[in-house]
Amino acid sequence: MRIALLGGSFNPPHNGHLSVARQVIAFGYADQVWFLPNYGQSPPKDVALIEDRLAMTRLLAEELPGTRVSTIEIDNKLDGETIRILPFLPKGHEYSFIIGSDQLPGFTKWLDWQTLLKSLRFLVFPRREYPMEPIYKGMITMNDERLTVIDISSTEIRSRIRKGESITGMVPPKVEQYLREKDTFQVD
Repeated sequence: MRIALLGGSFNPPHNGHLSVARQVIAFGYADQVWFLPNYGQSPPKDVALIEDRLAMTRLLAEELPGTRVSTIEIDNKLDGETIRILPFLPKGHEYSFIIGSDQLPGFTKWLDWQTLLKSLRFLVFPRREYPMEPIYKGMITMNDERLTVIDISSTEIRSRIRKGESITGMVPPKVEQYLREKDTFQVD
């Protein structure tokens, strides 16, 4: 099976993540997309509790057949460096890792980036105002003319929640309900 990994803090997960996963599957880049919430952050940053991020990511995965949540990083308490997941990936599958074009300029700062390129295929999804460069051997640009780029960020969602603004349409309804019930990201 061809599995595309979509890693991140999912702080919170949103419709942009869902859109990328949907298109990766629909346009034949992978058979499944596994959302991979990280345990540690590289570089370190403040995030919601792992239990909340994991619960919301599971709600996100319910929205789209062909997606699931992988807890590899959480179960093994990894530090957020992508290279660390390699020994824990189940055998017998072909893996790729999804990144946005905004990650390209700093990709050579990723730990063991050259080994990563030999071990995983990288699917590069376009982000507005971020060119699809530099592209390294082992990267595939997703440049299908039917692609829809949705620029939603977790940072923007957290900001809107703190200001009391609506996030309807930015996250799936179940994630929005979870955020309201748990009072996640409210001003201290």
